Amino acid sequence: QVQLVESGGDLVQAGGSLRLSCAASGSIHSINDMAWYRQAPEKQRELVADITRSGRSSYADPVKGRFTISRDNTKNTMYLQMSSLKPEDTAVYYCKADIRAWTTLGTAVDTYWGQGTQVTVSS
Repeated sequence: QVQLVESGGDLVQAGGSLRLSCAASGSIHSINDMAWYRQAPEKQRELVADITRSGRSSYADPVKGRFTISRDNTKNTMYLQMSSLKPEDTAVYYCKADIRAWTTLGTAVDTYWGQGTQVTVSS
């Protein structure tokens, strides 16, 4: 069984910084693409940033230049460094990962989501 657990969400003032973490655990063979999503109240979940296993990353326009996604493959962990935070960044942040997990028959790839961590930016 595989789990993704986010941490690092908090209440912060506008202009501040936060670092989110997403740790994967369980019967993991390897982790392919990983991503951060966010969902604000009454809005659809949206992609914030994603990163390949080799470290190639991309960002949504609203966060370019302010957020940095990274990962540590030795720790099965992904990070999101957020700076110059704005009230419109307020949302629940979720991590997603495509993980090849060990099964009784070998391995299988599936997409996993974390439970989310709340980020609130006050003006």
